Amino acid sequence: MDSNIRTSTPENTPSAFVFLLDLVIYIAIMFLVRELYFAQFNFITNGLFWSLTTLLTAAVLMRMRQVSWREIGLCKPENFKKALFATVFIFAFTIISIVVFQMIKDQLGLQVAPDLSNENAASKFGELAGNWALFLTLIPFIWLQSALEEILDRGFLINWIERALASTWFATIMAVLVQAMIFGFRHSYDISERSITVALIGLAMGIGYVAFGRNLWPLIIAHCILNTMSMLERV
Repeated sequence: MDSNIRTSTPENTPSAFVFLLDLVIYIAIMFLVRELYFAQFNFITNGLFWSLTTLLTAAVLMRMRQVSWREIGLCKPENFKKALFATVFIFAFTIISIVVFQMIKDQLGLQVAPDLSNENAASKFGELAGNWALFLTLIPFIWLQSALEEILDRGFLINWIERALASTWFATIMAVLVQAMIFGFRHSYDISERSITVALIGLAMGIGYVAFGRNLWPLIIAHCILNTMSMLERV
């Protein structure tokens, strides 16, 4: 563990069971709130409502456990060159992971549902083809959602899973894997090409988070670039 991140002392650190209970509450709210869909608003508005509700839950739990946003990595990078390198590495690692999966998915023999994200894009975002005004309107909200996902899925989940498993090296490995699986499943609620692809993004981001000093900004920037590229493909 990075000693610069973990500042709590053994005397005031809650037990692993407390963090496990927090996780049950947090994950339950994360999924239950997504059952609320306000038809009068578009998909992005509903998505931000889900993420902000989950963020509020995380904020309450962090306050109860006396964990600061800085401790989970929402702070200015100590070394901007290192942060830039981390951003480039995480972005490249994510792209390579997706490309490799696309190359070998047929050889894996997995029975997965097809990726319907492109077919559903119009219902989520509106008709983007050739509509640069709509693209420029949507992209700030896409970036905000990207940042929220990194704060919640990498910053909060990884740290809470580690604490629930007594903060060992095994806990870190499990935290990175479990948050990636949750991240992938949450995007399609099935085992599909899309959920696996998103899980690989979560895995690459999780590895990058742990490997590069647990600062969230390289992940947020890389995630924003990825989602911008995804939106550009639809314009």
